[in-house]
Amino acid sequence: MKKSSLEIYQFLKSKNLLENSPPLWWPNAGSFEVVVSAILTQNTTWKNVEKSLQNLEGYLELESFLTLDEESLKEKIRPSGFYNQKAPRLLALAENIEREFKSFEKFQQSVERAWLLEQKGIGQESADAILCYGALQAEMVVDTYTKRLLKSFEIEFKSYGEYKSFLESGFHEMYNEKELHRVFAHYHGMIVEYNKQKTL
Repeated sequence: MKKSSLEIYQFLKSKNLLENSPPLWWPNAGSFEVVVSAILTQNTTWKNVEKSLQNLEGYLELESFLTLDEESLKEKIRPSGFYNQKAPRLLALAENIEREFKSFEKFQQSVERAWLLEQKGIGQESADAILCYGALQAEMVVDTYTKRLLKSFEIEFKSYGEYKSFLESGFHEMYNEKELHRVFAHYHGMIVEYNKQKTL
């Protein structure tokens, strides 16, 4: 019999995968930095993202980020690859956040998934990462690691939405909204850490 998402969550939880991680797993969760890193991490490793974030020190608040011009941003995020694409997309996103929401705090309170998906360069995985770790909303992130883990339990789906629905099923009945956010943040983090350990 196939495992439920709750059973997989408990299986991962029993392994203490997050004992050396930040409180919500993603570094600096709840800050504009998450928006930047969620885009930078597309098609590259986290190690490369960290190099870019170090180069961006002092520019990881919305207001200071908007003082960067495209060429200097490209240079700073070069370690993450695809910088010719990522730089203009990041600047456009930051400008749209300021225009639409006026501040990052208001963005956190009001942003919806549909708005993020309208932004150039943001797909479902990036949108959910920004919502979960940046806006601190109860959204589950689906990535390659997730699909790999579920496949090991003989669970496969055709679409992102089906994976997300499966992962979130059973949790809304067990946790309130605030707890749910922490649970989904940890669930995704545990999936990533579990896969990393398996590949060591």
